[in-house]
Amino acid sequence: MKMTVVPAQVTTVEDRIIGNLGFSQILLLIVPVFAAAGIFVLLPPFMGGALYKYVIMGVVALLFGLLSIRIKGKIVALWLVTVLRYNLRPKYYLFNKNVTAGRDEYHGKAVAPEAKEATEKKPVKKTSLNQLDIPTTARILATIENPA
Repeated sequence: MKMTVVPAQVTTVEDRIIGNLGFSQILLLIVPVFAAAGIFVLLPPFMGGALYKYVIMGVVALLFGLLSIRIKGKIVALWLVTVLRYNLRPKYYLFNKNVTAGRDEYHGKAVAPEAKEATEKKPVKKTSLNQLDIPTTARILATIENPA
């Protein structure tokens, strides 16, 4: 098997602070401690023990403990963020650059036609188009810009 050298700029190594735990894992394990203290103080009976408080504290500690587990070098919380970003991304692209509704119109200088073409042109019969009144035009343009 061929081994390739990866430059140091490309790799990122998470620092280990306590044993095999990184900074983000320690943060994920400290959050339940403060959450449990808040639950103990704020929920009735205030500053007293109750079974439902201990259940909530245990569930929060279990949840954050599971999020701090490392799988394939990444924390479960990071895997969860990656999967959620993938599943929440737009699935259909509605932009179509071939539609003329959203294009900017550039009215620049027209190129001067050659003298030969000017002499050979025949008069063109102009046809008049029925024009819409202003409210109808505004409604149609609004419908084109926002069909919903």
